[in-house]
Parts: sequence; C-alpha cells; structure tokens
Amino acid sequence: MMPFLPRGYRTALLLGAVLSVLGCQGRETAPEDVCPTGDCEAPTPEAPYERPQGSLRVAAFNVRRLFDTVCDSSACGGSNFEELPSADALAAQADRLAKAITRLDADVVLLAEVETQAALDALHARLPRFGHAALGETGAPGSVDVAVLSVHPISTRGHRERVLLRPDGSPTYFSRELLEVHVAAPDARAILFAAHFRSKVNDDPGRRYAEADAARDIVSTVARAHPDAIVVLGGDLNDVPGSPPIDALERDGHLLRVASDRPDSETWTYSFSGNLQAIDHLYLARGGGAYVPGSFRAEREPRGGYGGSDHAAVYADFLPAR
Repeated sequence: MMPFLPRGYRTALLLGAVLSVLGCQGRETAPEDVCPTGDCEAPTPEAPYERPQGSLRVAAFNVRRLFDTVCDSSACGGSNFEELPSADALAAQADRLAKAITRLDADVVLLAEVETQAALDALHARLPRFGHAALGETGAPGSVDVAVLSVHPISTRGHRERVLLRPDGSPTYFSRELLEVHVAAPDARAILFAAHFRSKVNDDPGRRYAEADAARDIVSTVARAHPDAIVVLGGDLNDVPGSPPIDALERDGHLLRVASDRPDSETWTYSFSGNLQAIDHLYLARGGGAYVPGSFRAEREPRGGYGGSDHAAVYADFLPAR
C-alpha cells in the first residue's frame, strides 16, 4: 500500500495500481544516444491507464539551456556558457519543446534551465492551454532558472534568500530559486515547488546536500500549514536515490518519492556516459493529497531525452484528500 493514501481513495487507487502493469548548470553535450544501433529491444507494452477524474497532473522538465537572443554576460556563443541563439534557432527550440510539453497532458509543468522572461515568453506563446506562467529569476547574467507553466491561476514566492548550511557547517544558498507556486485548481488546492539543485559540474556536493535538507524543511512546513492542499516538490535534483542529498529529502518520511512504485528501468531521466540515472524527481508531502499509484512516468524519446532536451520529462497524477 502506498504511503500518504487517504482512506477514501484506497480501494479505487489500489485498483488503478493493479491495472498499471507496468545537469544541470554547465556546458552540456547533445542528448546522449542510449540506443546507438536503433535495434534495442522494445519495452513491454503497458496496460491502459486512465487518469482519475479530478486529478491534478504535475510534470517536471529540464528543457536544456533555453536562452534568449540577447547577450547578458558579455561572453556568449561558442565555448562560452551563455548561448546566443538566432531568432530562428530560439523559435525552433521553443516549437519542439512546446510540442513535447503538450503531449504530457499536464496541468502544471515545473521547468528548469530557462534563462529569462523573454525565453519563457517564447515557449509560453506556443502553449495557449497554459494561461499562466512565472519565472524564478535569480538576476545573474546568463543564468538558467526555474519556471512554471500552469493551466490554472497561480501566485508565487521564492526562498533563495534563506541561508543554508553544508554538512561542514559552512553557509551557502540555493543555487537557483526554490520557487513556491500556489495553484488555484477548481478541484484541488495545490502548492508546488520548482527546484533545480546544484549540478555536478565543478561539483559542490555539500551545497546540493544543504539544498535538499532545507527543501525538506520548507516543503514539510508548508504542508503542515496547509493540511488541505496537495503539496509537491519537483525538478532536476541532480542526484540519484540513495545519495546523501536524496536521503536528506526523504529523512523522517515526510516526503514520498512517487517513482518508488515503478521499476528502476522506467524511472531514469538522464544518461551520463551510458549510465542511466534518475535525477529528475517528484515528491509528495505528507498531508492533504494522494499520489495515484502507478501514474508516475518518465517521458522520453526512443534514443533518450525529450523534446530536444538531454533529460526526460517526469509526471504523475495527484488527488486531494477527502
């Protein structure tokens, strides 16, 4: 039986489980080909999954370096971190991402690696179903930030000013904004957190651990303050289950990694030197929401990545408590 499952949904959602058979800041290479011969074994077909009525579908997607056409850092293009796409190149990237996001059929999408409001606007303009969008801008030139797209009205606040402590006691901050998003959905109140923890490029594992430790505290505190809300943390957390940062998030059992009911072969989101890693995650906080068992998916293309990104997109369905 899945944790955090309200009594009113147990029978229906357990039936759904039976029916369901079944980084990164830094210079990236093109999405890695995880099936170079093109003749890899096809996955076993899944049993049909029907999304429950009244559910909220939340997705998280690192779109991979969505830069605008203005050079903010004075060092752009070539081998520099800040890319400088032409207007046509930005439009092509936004077109491909928008088509991929549409296929997720999500109500809210938590994004990573969006440079500016102009970059977000280019994507948002191609997604008319999402009437609302917000950027968690850090203000650094050429930064890749978190953002959110939502079908429903939203309000946001940030947590980047919070002082965090590494395991050695030294202070640090969130490397990107931890964007708190309040969603006014008609069937459920939801509070979502868009996260993108410190990458392993020029690694600072103590900072990533500090981000996870603080995020657990922030998300759990908000869930306790809003016991009627679905509270979800999602994004590119740049580490795998069993690592110290992910263990820190899961400490005390306040947060459920919803992919934990799916086999590892289905939950990976990133290929590093042929190593398939689950580094993009969705967590449900204990409180007023229920994860629909078996609904987690890592959406990727046959050769890895999704929508031109080097990351898969992840999504899951949630229901309010009754």
